[in-house]
Amino acid sequence: MNKTTDFSYHITKYFGEYLPCVRNFSVNTIRSYRDTFKLFLMYCEHEHDIPTHKLRLKHITPDVIKGFLEWLKVARGSSVCSVNIRLAAIHAFFKYLQSREPQFIFQCQQIMAIEMARAEKPIIGFLSTNELRLLFSQVDESSVQGRRHAALLHLLYDTGSRVQELCDLRLRDLHLGENPYVLLHGKGNKCRNVPIVTEVAQRTERYIAENKLSAVKSQDMPLFFNRQRRPLTRAGVSYVVSKYAALAHRQMPTFPHNITPHIFRHTKAMHLCQAGINIVYVRDFLGHVDLATTEIYARMNIESIRDALENAYPELPSSNLSDWTGDSTLMTFLQSL
Repeated sequence: MNKTTDFSYHITKYFGEYLPCVRNFSVNTIRSYRDTFKLFLMYCEHEHDIPTHKLRLKHITPDVIKGFLEWLKVARGSSVCSVNIRLAAIHAFFKYLQSREPQFIFQCQQIMAIEMARAEKPIIGFLSTNELRLLFSQVDESSVQGRRHAALLHLLYDTGSRVQELCDLRLRDLHLGENPYVLLHGKGNKCRNVPIVTEVAQRTERYIAENKLSAVKSQDMPLFFNRQRRPLTRAGVSYVVSKYAALAHRQMPTFPHNITPHIFRHTKAMHLCQAGINIVYVRDFLGHVDLATTEIYARMNIESIRDALENAYPELPSSNLSDWTGDSTLMTFLQSL
């Protein structure tokens, strides 16, 4: 192999074969990794005067990676979270590389040893039951578009799905008879069956009938689609959510006005925890691989309960309490126990 093309060779294999075929990564994850290396190539060319066609593995030292991360923060204005995402993509590539280029093992391990930057843990936002009802009530279901939006929002909440999972839903993924459920296609093409309540199932059935999607030939159609009858995009779902969030905020100023579709997933998880559902079931419902990810919602629920109890606890008078040890009657009683 020509040493001048070792980086291009391995990066092509990595994106062309390893990520999609061996690791079975989703399209969105691969795109995120791709964007990281597009930025890295831009950095190497602008800051180190190394054009893409001349970049070799020996050029990519730990110091270069650290410089790249600093460049992201300073020149690109990336947040700590975004920089950590880029570093995770770089770690993944060099983990892949070390077994294929043994002479670079030490270099790979040095790069993999670069630590993530510490960031304040973001507070996970979610809607209360009343806020959720207010949002749903903003939809005018007297129109075809309103009924479509209502079906989308109710299904987004009731399934606790990621926005891409909702976009990927096909008619054949819906089972709306007795004990209705939806088949979601999650990360890494992992599928899970998620039960939905009867009211949401009936609402979805009405939406399907109104849009004439009940025919057998429609089974591969996306459940929610745009004017070109292509699957609704994440941006399309975000538009629908933002529209009704703005209306709810106008009606109730304390309503969070900058919400994303993902807040429905957080909301469903919190409501399940507040209902006392076993955390293991919540994990399976959300499609989390690691239980620790789901436990965030359980801890948040405990904090909410504690805050409520502290607010409800009566204030005690500030006067000094008498010394109970001086009460001989009480002392005699306690000693007799």
